[in-house]
Amino acid sequence: MDVDVTARLLRDAVTRRPAAAVALVQVLRMGVALSPPDRLVLESLAYSALQGGAGFQAWLNRPRPRVPSPADEPVRVERDGERLTVTLDRPWVRNALDAATRDALCEALEVAVADPSISRVDLKGNGPAFCSGGDLTEFGTSTDLAAAHRVRVLRSPATLLQQCGPKTTVHLHGACVGAGIELAAAAGRVLAAPDTVIRLPEIAMGLIPGAGGTASLPARIGRERTAYLALSDTLLPAEEALRWGLVDELEGAPCLGAGTKRR
Repeated sequence: MDVDVTARLLRDAVTRRPAAAVALVQVLRMGVALSPPDRLVLESLAYSALQGGAGFQAWLNRPRPRVPSPADEPVRVERDGERLTVTLDRPWVRNALDAATRDALCEALEVAVADPSISRVDLKGNGPAFCSGGDLTEFGTSTDLAAAHRVRVLRSPATLLQQCGPKTTVHLHGACVGAGIELAAAAGRVLAAPDTVIRLPEIAMGLIPGAGGTASLPARIGRERTAYLALSDTLLPAEEALRWGLVDELEGAPCLGAGTKRR
């Protein structure tokens, strides 16, 4: 890695979105002194503040993607003895996390937290990718930022993963963007197929990671690498993620197409 090139890359990112860049660094620094649950609250407060900022509003002034078809069952849950398998199932949008998927994922993880007879949880994604991040068609649709903060705190997969993380294994493949890696990093074990590509794109949107990433990623790779990954908007391949410690092990790539409905 060329130091001068990296320095220019980070400088340009901060220049383009100074409010988001500063908020990210502040949240990461302050988080060191907070408990894991409080780090999520801090992240959400900063995220809500940035949603009202000029950077995010500028990002919203772009052509909006078409609203995808809803899923009858956005998250599938299967129980086999002591093992619970949770599968994100919106393959036509690479398992983008909309409100319905978030709520269904919370319901599944609540079972894992509440039931002590469950000794292992496997979190997977159906289709070409584990999770491509938040559903962009829902970004900016909330008109009450205080209410949005309350929902993020009360309906938080990241909070539940903090509680059941030690018995949870996440299986990554394809694009793992934003929430797709922020949630995964909270698990006790993260396995990645060779085609896994990780990215934190929120700074360019005028935001910071908002699905728990400022708490989960520093615990694995430190706040400096977390800041670099977010500010640079770089694509991190599976092998590099393994070297960093963001991934624990590489596993075989799943052979699934966008229309596949069952793993």
